Amino acid sequence: MESVKSCSSDWPCAALSSADLGPRTTLKVGGVVEWLVEPKSPEELVAAVAHAREAELEVRVLGGGANLLIVPEELPGCVISTELLNRTFRPTDLEAGGELEGSDAPLSRVAPEVVSDDPRLVLWAGARLQGLVRTAYQLGLRGAELLSGVPGHVGGALAMNAGSRDWGFWDQVERVWLLDPATGEVSERAREECSPTYRNGHLEGKIALACVLRFEPDDKAVLKAEADEYLRAKCAAQPVTERSAGCVWKNPDPELSDGRGAGKLVDDLGLTGLRRGDAMVSPQHGNFVLNAGGATGGEVLGLIEEVEARVREATGIELAREVCLWESMNGGEE
Repeated sequence: MESVKSCSSDWPCAALSSADLGPRTTLKVGGVVEWLVEPKSPEELVAAVAHAREAELEVRVLGGGANLLIVPEELPGCVISTELLNRTFRPTDLEAGGELEGSDAPLSRVAPEVVSDDPRLVLWAGARLQGLVRTAYQLGLRGAELLSGVPGHVGGALAMNAGSRDWGFWDQVERVWLLDPATGEVSERAREECSPTYRNGHLEGKIALACVLRFEPDDKAVLKAEADEYLRAKCAAQPVTERSAGCVWKNPDPELSDGRGAGKLVDDLGLTGLRRGDAMVSPQHGNFVLNAGGATGGEVLGLIEEVEARVREATGIELAREVCLWESMNGGEE
């Protein structure tokens, strides 16, 4: 089905009907959704969710399309894209700005000239992670360099607590603004009110609208060099330029796996290069499944399930998925 701009005045922002989601994911696999909605501000996102709720349309949120596998060829309901919410600010007096739902929300204040006076950034949900890395080292702010080479948007990073085994995105979070799609309520929460864990921001079905990140001032040149080195190391070890959804599985408990990560478990069983149709386990790293041509969501899922079964049979370890699976419309954010 061909995507067309909606002429309806019902939606409070731009909307596409019968939109193909595949090109909007890093795996380049996806079906056609009934409505794809593209708000330009957190306030428009709130209004779009309210409209979908009134129209009894199920809602999902699509960020940069990383960490996501869409299986069905057709999806009912509404997908809200954060693509146009790519904004980063330097705040000053957040406490004086009021709540996010107000027109005077604290999302566009000018920071003091000296970054060390306030080493924070405010980001909307659609801010690109690679843009955040560059902004941070250009300002001399330490804390984002470990995200070098990680695709996606801030909203998804909040939802899945993107990062490494020893560091997560939430380590830098000072506060977040969350939307409850069931009620339309917007809440502001400090980090200590949330309970993020490894690869899980525990948003409990809420949609991330914006966040405040706190950093440590540091030398700009040093930070850029570190970010570049992280990127080189990632490119050497992972198929960064290939079409994938990123790491498919979480690393298991090292006591159960003899310290081996998920990718190493797959490698040790000789499963790299395994294919199902155009879906293939990366020859470079066993924790990645690639779209090696025109893979379908079903082929990718089938290959993932086969690898899980073979790891379970050989080692007794149940691999837990990091990749988010869209099989039916039941909420989520990627």
